[in-house]
Amino acid sequence: MSEITPTRILVAEDEANLRLVIQKELQRLGYRVQVAPDGEAALRLLEESNVDVLLCDINMPRMDGMELLRRVRERANPPEAIMLTGHATVETAIEAMKLGAYDYLSKPYRITELDALVKQAAEKRRLRVDNQRLRAQLARQSAMPEIISVSDEMREAIRLVERVAPSDASVLITGESGTGKELIAHAVHRLSTRADSSFIDLNCAAFQESLLESELFGYEAGAFSGAKGRKLGLIELADGGTLFLDEITELPMQLQAKLLRAIETRSFYRVGAVRKVEVNVRIVAATNRNPDQVVADGTFRADLLYRINGFQINLTPLRDRPQDIEPLTGHLLKQLGGASDLELTPEATEALRAYHWPGNVRQLRNCLERAVLLADHGRITLAELPPEVTRPATFPAAQGMSSASGINNSAPLPAPDAAGTPASLRDVERQQILAALEQTGWHRGKTAEILGISPSTLYRRLRDYNLEHRP
Repeated sequence: MSEITPTRILVAEDEANLRLVIQKELQRLGYRVQVAPDGEAALRLLEESNVDVLLCDINMPRMDGMELLRRVRERANPPEAIMLTGHATVETAIEAMKLGAYDYLSKPYRITELDALVKQAAEKRRLRVDNQRLRAQLARQSAMPEIISVSDEMREAIRLVERVAPSDASVLITGESGTGKELIAHAVHRLSTRADSSFIDLNCAAFQESLLESELFGYEAGAFSGAKGRKLGLIELADGGTLFLDEITELPMQLQAKLLRAIETRSFYRVGAVRKVEVNVRIVAATNRNPDQVVADGTFRADLLYRINGFQINLTPLRDRPQDIEPLTGHLLKQLGGASDLELTPEATEALRAYHWPGNVRQLRNCLERAVLLADHGRITLAELPPEVTRPATFPAAQGMSSASGINNSAPLPAPDAAGTPASLRDVERQQILAALEQTGWHRGKTAEILGISPSTLYRRLRDYNLEHRP
C-alpha cells in the first residue's frame, strides 16, 4: 500500500535565524520541510522534488520572491505559494495575487496563523491534483481495451493480477510476443492504489543505448552536445505511479546497474547531474524471453532480476488456449468492422482454431484486419484469410519463450496425401506427440520435456487426441 505523504513545504527565506525557526516549528507540526536561502536555490529544489506549498519571502538576494513566483507558476502542476514579507504594501499584495499566490502574510506572524494558511493552501493543491488525476484516470479507463478470455489459463493470470495489484510489489510479466503483456501491465496499474497517478511505459528494445539512458533518467542542460535544456526522464515522470518497462531483458548491461541502483535507493542522477532526484515508483516489467536463460547467458543481471521479479505472471500462448480464439475473434471483428456486421463462415472459424498462431493475439488481429479489408458483403471465408492460416504446412516456433509452452517443431511433418494436400495441424501435432511417446516408452514427464511443453498441456493434448492409453 502507498504511504500517506505529509504536506511538503519549501521555505525560501534569506534570514538564516528566521528560516531555521520556521523549519523547526513546521517540522514539529508534522510537515516535511526543505529550506533555501534565496530564489535561485529554491528554484533548483523545486526542479528536483515535488512541493505542495511554497513559503516565499519577497525581498531576497539573487532572485526575489516575485520573480521566483513567476517562474514557479510557469511549471506544470506548481505548488501553492504563500508570500512572506516585512514590508507589506497594497501594491505588492495585489501583484502577488495577480501572479497566482495563494495568500500573503506580513511579518511578524504567529506559527498558528501560518499553520492554518498552509493547511488551506495544501488542501487547495490536493483538490486540484486529485481533479487532474481523476480526469486522467477516467480517460485511461475508457480507452482501456478489455481482456477477452474464457480459458482457465487467462482466468488464472487475471486472478494473479487482482491479488498483486493492491500491493507495491514489482511485477514481471512473461510470455511470447503478442500475448497481451502490456494489457496485463495496465490492469495491474488500474487496480492498484496508484491508479490515479501516471502510467509511463518504455520499450527497452526501441532505443539505442545512448538514447535509452536519457529517455529513462533524463538529462541536465549541457550534459552532451545538443542538450540545451533540462529533460525529465520517464522514471521521474512516473513518480507516484507505475513505470512499465517492456522488453526489459534488452536493457544494456550498463543501464541495468543504474536501474538496479535507482530501484534500491528510490533515487537516481539525471545524465550530467550532480544532485540526486528522489522518486516513488512501482516497477512493472515484461519480457518475451526466458528470464533464467538470459541470466545464465550473462546478458542480464541476476540481482536486477530478483528486484523486478517480486511477483511473476506468465501468459500462456494462444495455441495452448484455443478456446479463446472465437471470443477474441468476435471482439476484434467488432473493433475492426465498426458498425458493420461481419460474419465468419464455419470453415474460416475452424481454420483460425486449427492454426498455430506463432504471433499470438497480435497476429490474429493482423489476420482479421486483412480479412475485413478483403471481405465481400460482410462475410469472411477461407479466401480472405492469409495462406499460412488456411494451408499450415509448417509451424515455426514463436520467438523468445520457445521452451515455455509450445510444441517442439523439430519433429518431421507428415507428408502430404496423394492429392498433395498438406497435413492438418492436428495431424502434425498428434504425430509429434506419438513419436515423443514412443521415444520415451510412454513416460509422460519425459515426453513433455522432449516436446518443450508443461505436463498439464501434454495431458490436455493426450485427452484431445484420445491418446490417454497406449494402443
